[in-house]
Amino acid sequence: MSYRTLLKDHRGLLGIAFLAMFSSSLGQSFFIGLFQAPIAERLGFSAGEFGTAYSLVTLVAGFAVLRLGPSIDWVAPRRFALAILSALGIGILLLTASPWWPLGVLGLGLVRLCGQGMMSHLGNTLAGREFEALRGRALGLAGMGLMLGETLLPPLVAGLLVWLGWRELWWALAAGLAVLWGMSLWAAPWPSAPRTRPERGAASRGPRPFRDARFWRLLPLLMTLPVAMTGLFIYQAQLTSAMDSSLAVYSLALTGMGLAKLPGALLGGHWVDRLGPVRLARLYLLPFALGLVLALTQGGPLAVWALMVGGGLAMGSQESIATSLLVRLWGPENLGRVRATLSAAMVFSTGIAPAVLGVALDLGASFSLVLAGMLALLIGGWWLAQGVLRQAVA
Repeated sequence: MSYRTLLKDHRGLLGIAFLAMFSSSLGQSFFIGLFQAPIAERLGFSAGEFGTAYSLVTLVAGFAVLRLGPSIDWVAPRRFALAILSALGIGILLLTASPWWPLGVLGLGLVRLCGQGMMSHLGNTLAGREFEALRGRALGLAGMGLMLGETLLPPLVAGLLVWLGWRELWWALAAGLAVLWGMSLWAAPWPSAPRTRPERGAASRGPRPFRDARFWRLLPLLMTLPVAMTGLFIYQAQLTSAMDSSLAVYSLALTGMGLAKLPGALLGGHWVDRLGPVRLARLYLLPFALGLVLALTQGGPLAVWALMVGGGLAMGSQESIATSLLVRLWGPENLGRVRATLSAAMVFSTGIAPAVLGVALDLGASFSLVLAGMLALLIGGWWLAQGVLRQAVA
């Protein structure tokens, strides 16, 4: 079935997943970073204090996703979405209007939890659970919601800030999303939960990924790209210096990364359906691996482009592959629990990675050594996952 037919027959459900992924933009780092200075000023924080608070609320949000995310397996998705939207709205009001900094930090935490955490969890879980033969394509289309946010919102914010203050801009965006969600909650074909809520004590009979060796052997493969790209985003100055390039080249390459995500998502979803997620899991990191090899052996602006575009291609396809693998290994009825565990692990790792890399650089490690460590993590994660991937085929 083509993407056109999929959109024709399932546009309502795909629209919900797409809207959830787009709405997650309000809690993503790229969006909050656009308002870092005015938010820090309102809270009375220095740049360093804001960074510390941001890391802390991100880690707390990761624990909350681990706790709350599995409920989508037994809570009706429409009610689940309504709860997230309500908490997100409260978070935006606290962040933008509260006169006390503790409430402002609480609002920032709710925006991170309900935006990046629970909205993306809702979109990916619905797309991954409600489709079988078309799962890869559905996940690819849903993921384009976040890609649209990454592409559209930064220039839109820059243009609107000429007429609006930053708080009024947040309220306007929230109001626009509220209208779209109101129409979806009223008219869209919402599915039911796949099973009923387990009785007290019965949850232990479900999958417990942190106690499953398969999850730990698969995690490094799925964690490599987010950790590595976070490091390249945070330490872009050190990257361009080590590659004998410039921040101007990096900025253009960052745009190239965003554009590369689109074919990564569409082709990745198509190939997941045709070839299966196991084959793709063995191959999808190859563009980023080639970028790392080029950076280590050649350097120069071309290496920066190779890292960003290779990372974009792999990032575009990763969600389709990862979610399809989770369904293959643990079943669609348990996807909420397993995806929540994976999401929490990703949040923890990407929250800790900048600090670890920063300490390594402070201790005198060259950025080339950091890139070599990323390549070693990629190869080690690929090798460690092979046994689990063979089980997923069986």
